[in-house]
Amino acid sequence: MLNYGLGISGEAGEVSDLIKKRFFHGHTDGNLELAKELGDVLWYISQIAREADLSLSEIAEGNIEKLQKRYPEGFSEHASVNRSE
Repeated sequence: MLNYGLGISGEAGEVSDLIKKRFFHGHTDGNLELAKELGDVLWYISQIAREADLSLSEIAEGNIEKLQKRYPEGFSEHASVNRSE
């Protein structure tokens, strides 16, 4: 689990770096590399879930339910700033 937790952090950093390059450095050709790095993030997520005996579909469904309660009218900046939860 420790390896997977540290691995996801490193891969998320690589995703962040590609996004930074796109928006602040003018890079326009990074979709293939972004897809590869996102795939690495997904792999680490799946391994953490497996180690914790959690279902990815149940995790996703729980997240959707949480967000629907938090933003019943859909996400907006106003709703985010003024949310009660």
